[in-house]
Amino acid sequence: MSTTLLAAVALIPILVALVLMVGLRMGAMKAMPIAWLACAAGAVLVWNLPVKYVAALSLQGISSAVGVLIIVFGALLILHTLQYSGGMETIQYGMQGVSKDMRIQAIIIGYMFGAFIEGAAGFGTPAALAAPLLLSLGFPPLASAVLCLCFNSFPVTFGAVGTPILVGFGASIRSVVEGAVSAGQFQSVDHFFKVIGETVTTMHGPMALILPIFMLGFVTRLFGPNRSWSEGFAAWKFCVFAAVAFVVPYVFLAWAVGPETPSLLGGLLGLGIIIAGAKKGFCIPEGEPWTFGEPSKWEKDWTGDIAFAGSTEFKAHMSQFMAWLPYVLIGGILVLTRIDVLPLKAWLNNTGVVNFKGILGYANVNDSLKLLYLPGTVPFMLVALLVIPLHKMPVDKAIKAWTDTTIKMKAATISLCASVALVKIFQGSGINPDLAAAVAAGTAKQLPSMPLAMATTIGDIIGGAWPMFASYVGGLGAFITGSNTVSDMLFGMFQWDIAGQLNLSRVVIISAQAAGGAMGNMICIHNIVAVCTVVGLLNREGDILKKTFWPFILYGVVVGIVALILISSGFSKF
Repeated sequence: MSTTLLAAVALIPILVALVLMVGLRMGAMKAMPIAWLACAAGAVLVWNLPVKYVAALSLQGISSAVGVLIIVFGALLILHTLQYSGGMETIQYGMQGVSKDMRIQAIIIGYMFGAFIEGAAGFGTPAALAAPLLLSLGFPPLASAVLCLCFNSFPVTFGAVGTPILVGFGASIRSVVEGAVSAGQFQSVDHFFKVIGETVTTMHGPMALILPIFMLGFVTRLFGPNRSWSEGFAAWKFCVFAAVAFVVPYVFLAWAVGPETPSLLGGLLGLGIIIAGAKKGFCIPEGEPWTFGEPSKWEKDWTGDIAFAGSTEFKAHMSQFMAWLPYVLIGGILVLTRIDVLPLKAWLNNTGVVNFKGILGYANVNDSLKLLYLPGTVPFMLVALLVIPLHKMPVDKAIKAWTDTTIKMKAATISLCASVALVKIFQGSGINPDLAAAVAAGTAKQLPSMPLAMATTIGDIIGGAWPMFASYVGGLGAFITGSNTVSDMLFGMFQWDIAGQLNLSRVVIISAQAAGGAMGNMICIHNIVAVCTVVGLLNREGDILKKTFWPFILYGVVVGIVALILISSGFSKF
């Protein structure tokens, strides 16, 4: 069978997921197991892999998914714990009195608060938290949704303490990176992932500055009383101030520490800086505070069937310091446990490790779980327990937080297990254990893996222009799966292979994939549905997608230009 036909077969599971989730609006909990089944069928019927080997790869995927699920559980647990302790409402209360100008509120809450929440929790929580807060300040629901979805982009690559890079690529390209380490091209697998984090900051950095200015103009043009781009652009000084306050620690932490903390601490530090600046009037536009005008004059489709009057009020249950303390602890613990020269990193890496070797008897199918090093355990679960005495939280509410988190994990568990099992079949399809001896003897030929078949075909079509398209593949992965992490799992090996096929820097192309998976959150169906739910815009997903599509395209163009510049300058030929 030709490589082109193999690529077409390899594409089938992706198309199945796309049709089921986008065309038929089927949830990922149902759609991804069907996509896995399509992938398994192709592996057995076309790649001629043994059924037992496909089962082993699937079990390896489930093991990897458990690591992601522990992180998701911990992130959601912190969120639910703070909601039940009153900490989250206290934080929201503190946000309300910073500025009356809605452009400034959009930057503080949508841009910076959203970035911080993405760094701490990820998995679609920023837009779901920030959008209702904007509503409470009098924003039209549609404007709130569009703003928060688009701002939930540049922090996502480092979201949920670096999960998209460390776990996403860890599940998809770790084996080939280990080969590169053995060849002396990188110090270690962790070093490679750190280099990806460093490189992706050069791709997100320009958009972290461009996006807030563009989005304010975009929103005032679509929803402002005067339908004017210039009213949004008039707040450009505050946008630059916010971008610098975020990007400086964001870049420093990515280069000095690693992928876990840039968005979390960049958002936390930046939030404190711009709130202090806004209170003192620093970089605030002159004139009367800008607003969306009277809700009675809004167009009906801005609010859907139920108009929101902006009447929600929050109250403080504790001091702002105590409300923010859990996140400060999370950031501090992460830094202390990720610095090589400190003993905590080595201890966590070597304690509580569960190994799965030779799954179902196949020596090349292995996995391991570092239970204590996973941030879902330390610091998330640890801090969730510390919140109970810190916030003087009743035990029954703490139990409720753990119970609610466990219940909400059902859909994520099924969809992630199926998704990662699919990814592992993708990866393992290039090795047929029944043919190993014959291939070694030269009497049989191994088919290229599914990602390699697709990479070869697409490389022949697009050629050296691929850096302009690489990020859109990452965006497509997030659009389908609802996750930057799963997008990196799904397309990591594909991007690696296509970079090799075209003799392009693998570091740059993998970084473009990481940036693309982040910008895909703007158009991700999962996130759009979640935001629609919290702002009362059910069944309006299409209207939102039509608006977030254009910032998504802009983002990809900028990332593509940066990727081309890096490659043409000879940046990291590996």
